[in-house]
Parts: sequence; structure tokens; C-alpha cells
Amino acid sequence: MSQVVAVVKLPAAPGKGKELAEAMKFALENVKSEEATRIYILHVDMGNEDVLWMYELYDNQAAMDAHLGSDWFKELGAKVGGLVGGAPEFNMMTPLGGKGL
Repeated sequence: MSQVVAVVKLPAAPGKGKELAEAMKFALENVKSEEATRIYILHVDMGNEDVLWMYELYDNQAAMDAHLGSDWFKELGAKVGGLVGGAPEFNMMTPLGGKGL
């Protein structure tokens, strides 16, 4: 199977970007235990502090599915629910090569 990348746009409710970023630390800590999650990086948009981006690299689709189905990921919804300003936008990709792969 091929590696899988998700670039996810996570809009915060107006003025809640910093709080959402703080709440996302829960995800950053929990993902450390996922062996097949290779890269999981949270970013803030340079032009809008109320927009966060995630860059995620998984060994394969099964690894991403396990991530999304994990118990801790289910808990994440309750932690960020009041801070999110809309549905996350998932952009799915298959990496072809480059530095770091």
C-alpha cells in the first residue's frame, strides 16, 4: 500500500484560533503512540490566526483509519467542539517523493 497524506484545514470560531491550537495539543501528545503515523504537524495560517492546518503522513490508509477511529481521537471532538468554526476540510494526497520521505 502507498503512504497517505492528509492536509487538513481546521477553521476556528472567530477569535478562538489560539484556544483551538492549545486544545489540539491533546492530539499532538496522543499521536506519539501511533507507530504508523509518521508526521503529524499543527500549523497556524500566517494570514489568519483563526485557521489552523494539519499535515499528516501515514504509512497507509489503514493507519489513517486507525488514527481516526482511536479512542483518544473520539475524545478530541469534545475538547475542540466549542472552538471550531466549521467543518474541517480534508485534502487527501499520495506522496510521490521528496526530501524527508
